[in-house]
Amino acid sequence: MSFDFAARVERVEPSATLAISNKASELEAEGVDVVDLSVGEPDFPTPGNIVEAGQDAMDAGHTGYTPSNGIPRLRDAISEKLRGDGIDADSDEVIVTPGGKQALFETFQTLIDDGDEVVLMDPAWVSYEAMTKLAGGSLNRVDLAPYDFQLEPALDDLAAAVSDDTELLVVNSPSNPTGAVYTEAAFEGVRDLAVDHDITVISDEIYQRVTYGVDQPSLAAFDGMGERTVTINGFSKAYSMTGWRLGYLHAPEALASQAAKLHSHSVSCAVNFVQHAGVEAIENTDDAVTEMRDAFRERRDMLADLFAGHDVDVPVGDGAFYMMLPVAADDQSWCAGAIEDAHVATVPGSAFGSPGYARISYAASEDRLREAVDRLVAEGYL
Repeated sequence: MSFDFAARVERVEPSATLAISNKASELEAEGVDVVDLSVGEPDFPTPGNIVEAGQDAMDAGHTGYTPSNGIPRLRDAISEKLRGDGIDADSDEVIVTPGGKQALFETFQTLIDDGDEVVLMDPAWVSYEAMTKLAGGSLNRVDLAPYDFQLEPALDDLAAAVSDDTELLVVNSPSNPTGAVYTEAAFEGVRDLAVDHDITVISDEIYQRVTYGVDQPSLAAFDGMGERTVTINGFSKAYSMTGWRLGYLHAPEALASQAAKLHSHSVSCAVNFVQHAGVEAIENTDDAVTEMRDAFRERRDMLADLFAGHDVDVPVGDGAFYMMLPVAADDQSWCAGAIEDAHVATVPGSAFGSPGYARISYAASEDRLREAVDRLVAEGYL
């Protein structure tokens, strides 16, 4: 049978990150020891109190459907958290989703029509491009690589890229794939442009609690931004809950009510007992978050020192758990060779819009990170 596929799915490629991860899994199935630095997944177990809360919720019978937008207790906890970030948030403006990616998908589908312009700042997480294409939007990209991946020195470039025709601007800080944390001045610059051109902004804050010695403000807290910002966050990174699939969006009521229609007709609701575990995560897990963050910081510093010892200058970000390693111009061949020869899995920078780099996730033990560097050196990749 010959299928007539929808144009929307033929506009996108499979996730480059998952493709590399799948290759690593294939090699491991053949008995090869692969140091997998391709996936942004904390290597810590989910904190015990969260696991216990999920188990208790199942034991208490919380296994059926919930209100589509989420259980009231979790939406209340999220809105209280957002108010602590300076956002004027109400629980009716919160939608709880099966992962932050679903929150983003619903936002793109709600806002973007055929031909609508979406502005990304490269390097940008690969799914932003895919979601834009699935919605039929057009991409305009601003390159942050010449500025060590920081936004503030690139504000003039951003100003040249946006216009009254821009429908959506995506801001991700701390950044995947660079780890960059944007300054308050950068956010003020975004605010000025968004207000001047009446642009809606997505602020993807999934790594908000994974920062090192700096504070990450919420964009919606800036004057004039509450009415035009969709704040995306979730539980995967800060609480090591990747497989639990729990995220959320906060948006002005008019936007949230439209996104809620998509939500109800697609996923129905996030998993019931997982939402109860989410309440526990927000309310009682600060110590575990701090311990994981401190460990990531030590790994970041160790890895930067290892690269410096081999005369490799890597921009070091103040958040998330990624580095963009400068490699050969053909980064895809470099990454393919690194996994085949050195058995070290990384992601080509071109997948994020920045060729000439490989993204490394340091959400792995110090021993495995040292092993990765040793292998890359031994095989001539550093």
